[in-house]
Amino acid sequence: MTYTSSKQLSFEEFITQYGNNTSYELIDGELRDMQPTGPHEAVAGSLSGRIYVEIFRNNLNWLIPKNCLVKPLFTEATALRPDVIVLDKSELIKEPLWQKEPVICNGNTIKLVAEVVSTNWQDDYARKVEEYAFLNISEYWIVDFIGLGGLQFIGNPKQPTLTICQLVNGVYQQKQYRLGEPIYSYIFPDLQLRLNDIMQI
Repeated sequence: MTYTSSKQLSFEEFITQYGNNTSYELIDGELRDMQPTGPHEAVAGSLSGRIYVEIFRNNLNWLIPKNCLVKPLFTEATALRPDVIVLDKSELIKEPLWQKEPVICNGNTIKLVAEVVSTNWQDDYARKVEEYAFLNISEYWIVDFIGLGGLQFIGNPKQPTLTICQLVNGVYQQKQYRLGEPIYSYIFPDLQLRLNDIMQI
């Protein structure tokens, strides 16, 4: 991850200049170049596909957009770009920006959000945990397929880790899964998934 400009951007400026460029997001006015790699995109795509199959199998009125930004409430210059986001179609009518831009402002619209960890791991493990909890998003997945996160987040020795954050009374309770371990999701209780299944071979 790099900070590409010292100039602070507003949300509107970011949307105009970078809204369609999936390599960027905005945090407190700072433009973040997320520098996605091929393996990163492969893991995100595989995870999205697995989740979509579960949505289809359960006949849920949810969708996974190709490109979507999250503008947390009460922030003037933040636009987060999750690697995978699951939206409740029935809530989209309440979204003030959706008809013109793929931007979500209300946490009730978001069923699940996932970040595939890259060089911006500090944001994934700290800032976004707070933002997504504040939005009352029931599940947040942190997919650290290389084991980049700090020792305080994934332990020692570092290893590939998938962390599922489940919202309980406004705070995320975190459960970590390593390679080979079956993953449990509260909103997808029948999901058959291990971290190995979405890793690039």
